[in-house]
Amino acid sequence: MGLREIKKKRTRTAIADAALGRFLEHGFDQVTVAEVARHAGVSTNTVFNYFPTKEDLFFDRQAEAEDHLAALVRDRTRGTCPVVAVRDDLLTALQQEHPMLGLQPGASAFWQVIQDSPALRAREREIGERIEAALATALTEHPPNTAEAPDSAGPPLSALLAGAIAGTHRAALRELRRRIMSGEPPAHARDSIASAALRAFNLLCTGLHARSEQTSHELPAPS
Repeated sequence: MGLREIKKKRTRTAIADAALGRFLEHGFDQVTVAEVARHAGVSTNTVFNYFPTKEDLFFDRQAEAEDHLAALVRDRTRGTCPVVAVRDDLLTALQQEHPMLGLQPGASAFWQVIQDSPALRAREREIGERIEAALATALTEHPPNTAEAPDSAGPPLSALLAGAIAGTHRAALRELRRRIMSGEPPAHARDSIASAALRAFNLLCTGLHARSEQTSHELPAPS
């Protein structure tokens, strides 16, 4: 990385850090971009050069988050179930208490800022939709081996499977957030979510690889 790139990265980090500090102290809706610029020691135009919208200042790692599940599917070892790839990544993150999960002290304050801002809640939903869309694309391009059609998954199956995988992942993180914000000890919440996530993802994996005749008797006939 050249000096120019290093300087740009440092400037971006300084702006994001200044913004987060103000948001945590005063709330997202009460802080202006101009105020963030003053605390970061840059102009308002410079802030917008790095962060096109105010919401981008808060979710400064949005692009990374949006591609994470898709990258797991793209980069998995051939023959590995995509559900397993996502499951194992989440369980490892929980075990290692990855900072993005919010198991460290102070995480509740970050989540409270989101809860208190309609704009941030809307952006969070958009991020979830983009995660799912990117995952569907990855599943189409790197399909799972299924009992019905090994190494084959068209757009309809990929879209539905992406919704199931991303939805389970999102639900696990949402429940973790709820438990911690309600005052549950983080270690206890982590272990409970890990156990539940393991069971949920295993059910998805089992269903994905089962033949239709193995599961059709469990489905009610259309009326």
